[in-house]
Order: sequence, then C-alpha cells, then structure tokens
Amino acid sequence: MSILLNVKVEEKWFGASKVLEDVEFSLVERQVLALLGPSGCGKSTLLRIAAGLDDDFRGQVRRGDAIDARRQAPISYVFQEPRLMPWLTVAENIGFLDSGRQPDRAWVQDLIDAVGLTGFEQALPKQLSGGMAQRAAIARGLYSRPQVLLLDEPFSAVDAFTRMALQQLVLDLIGRYGISILLVTHDIDEALYLGDEVIVLGARPGRVCARLDVALAHPRARGDAVLGELKERALAELHGAHAL
Repeated sequence: MSILLNVKVEEKWFGASKVLEDVEFSLVERQVLALLGPSGCGKSTLLRIAAGLDDDFRGQVRRGDAIDARRQAPISYVFQEPRLMPWLTVAENIGFLDSGRQPDRAWVQDLIDAVGLTGFEQALPKQLSGGMAQRAAIARGLYSRPQVLLLDEPFSAVDAFTRMALQQLVLDLIGRYGISILLVTHDIDEALYLGDEVIVLGARPGRVCARLDVALAHPRARGDAVLGELKERALAELHGAHAL
C-alpha cells in the first residue's frame, strides 16, 4: 500500500512542558489509523501537526507520492465540535469551501445523501441534533475530495447510540470514497472497532507504548474475541505507562 502521510515528532514542547516525544507513524491508502491515549497525552497536537497547522516541533511531516497535490485540499480536518456557520443552511455549510463562488451543487447533494441528511438541505444548524450536525461537519470535510480525513474525537459529544451510528458512517464513507482516516480518540472500543492499526500513547509526554494491528475485516462484530484480547492489551499498556 502506498504511503500518504508520514509523521515523525522527535519533541514537541508547550513552553516548559514537553508534550510529545519520539512518535512516528505512517498512514497508507484506505487505512484507518487510530491514535489512542488519555486526555492531555498530545493526541490532538499530533493531529494538528499532521494537518500542517502546527510546525513548532522537532521532526518532520512528509506527504507520500500517493498524495495528489492537484486536489483542492488532499488532507481535511474535522474537529471535536461541528463548528457549522449558524446563519448558513446544511447545504451552504457543506459547500462553504467555495464561498464567494458557485459551489458544486451535485457534489454537495451526493455528500448530503452519503451522510444521511437527505431532506435537511435547507435546515439551519439550530434545527439539527448533535449527531446530525456532526454528519454535516463530516460532509463539509469531504467537500474538497480529500484523500486523508483527520478526525479529532468527532463523536465525543454525542450519546452512545449516535456514536455507534457515526462510527458506521465513517466506515461507509471509506468504502464509498476510498479515503484514509487518521482518528484521535480516548475510547478504546472505538479505536479497535474502526482502526486497522491502533497506536497507544502514554501519559505526557506522549510516547508510543504499543502498536496494535487489528487484523479483522469490516464489518466487525463489536463483541469479537479478538477485539476483547486487544482491549486487554491496550489497557495493560496504558496502565504500564501510568496513563490510567
């Protein structure tokens, strides 16, 4: 598989506090790579570095030859909260990247259908549930036709049932659009259910304490014994790194 992104962080500091140390990973085509760890271990900082939003670190971020530089935005970012423009409709929010010019209405509609918001094209954000708003945010992240979608704990603010539905949505979108996902989460079950590879980070400064290969095809059964064994290993690694 071709590498899309390689991230190597030797050190990252915030003032006098070291946040990350000796973290390296690569993301390949059609892969879900999950960064798992406790709050404050530097997961979101890693995502910002991967996105090119933070270059104040020692190390490097390389885009692989498989990245198509001709794309409007080959790497797209979805935040923890939807961050929709309250005065714009769902369709307008999704096509916001083309603000000031004519958005691709057919592509906007395709994305609306893909994330399950058909019929809500003209709805304002205040008319949406939390899960629906996050679906719109994911569709907006896909508008630029990215190869890589960065997800920063995007389901942390929704209830358990909505969370599972959104997890399935992510898997459906990978199959539909052939994208790769770099996911930040502190939920072990989520990381293992979605991830092809899970990188476990210890407490600050965040260091790699385990790399878990989830050798299960999708769709996966949430109660699969393999996932249970990997969860036990992840918990043991986090305890050993004093992250729990």
